[in-house]
Amino acid sequence: MSNAVITVSNHKLTEMKKYYDSIGAIIDAKPQGSIFVAKTNGCTITAYKSGKVLFQGKNAQEEVAQWNNSEADNQLFSGKADTSSTKKKGSITKALEKNLLPYNLSEMSIIGSDEVGTGDYFGPITVAAAYVAGDQIKRLQELGVKDSKDLTDSQIVKIAEQIIPIVPHSLLILRNEKYNELEQKGMNQGKIKALLHNQAISKVIDRVSGDSQIDGILIDQFCQPDVFFRYLNGKEIPWKTKNYYFSTKAERIHIAVAAASIIARYAFVKEFEKLNSLAGFELPKGAGEIVDKKAAEFIERFGEEALVKVAKLHFANTEKAKQLLNKR
Repeated sequence: MSNAVITVSNHKLTEMKKYYDSIGAIIDAKPQGSIFVAKTNGCTITAYKSGKVLFQGKNAQEEVAQWNNSEADNQLFSGKADTSSTKKKGSITKALEKNLLPYNLSEMSIIGSDEVGTGDYFGPITVAAAYVAGDQIKRLQELGVKDSKDLTDSQIVKIAEQIIPIVPHSLLILRNEKYNELEQKGMNQGKIKALLHNQAISKVIDRVSGDSQIDGILIDQFCQPDVFFRYLNGKEIPWKTKNYYFSTKAERIHIAVAAASIIARYAFVKEFEKLNSLAGFELPKGAGEIVDKKAAEFIERFGEEALVKVAKLHFANTEKAKQLLNKR
């Protein structure tokens, strides 16, 4: 068993708890002085009020790599810093002033990628990459393209159906059965996402290369870049020869990521509708208490073995649902 300990800020502790709660990994056990305990595939994470976080298990080093970095580094990363760019003052963030990203990135012709469904117990993971040329930006803004988290499902559907025909993109859907198979083989969610992002971006490059100028790649960041590329070890990465950038909240930096996010969420919504039809009742999104109850209802109707087709089995919701059934 591998162990690792890091010390983080209160802000990072809150972020970590929110993340592990979103994937249903937090368990009831809580040692004295701790804030939360979470269990992922091959790792137990115990966070203490002192700011120390203990990682235990075969995948401890891989898990700690997602968090053992400065908060500034976790926000923005440029694969090729443009040190010659003129810096625009006042209207840009401190990070941009430090030249981690080009000041005019939002105006460039970019391939953006994002994923949806990673924190939802029910439903697939959908990943999309989309190419938006500089001269398309205004048109997409007029169509209402923005951060998908600021849009309702009905708005997502309407906008997606307008942009899908005009935006070169690649959409990948990892359905629950395949997701559970990969997870059972020891692949964590971070690696799964990295593989999907790489595949989606590569497909878009194939579609637009030669016909369009690609100024760079912008990935909505879910782990440190070195961890991302470690996940892709041995895989072909055709876009690494280009300018590439990682940023959290990337859908607010370039509309290409917002477009990718909308396309991914559109696919997620459509897939969820299929699962609702399969279940015969509405399955909730997320990984909260209502999800436990609906998972228990699903098991009661169809049996535990049927969960593999609709849910991410390693989430804590599975055990909580079984406990609810045992109490009846």
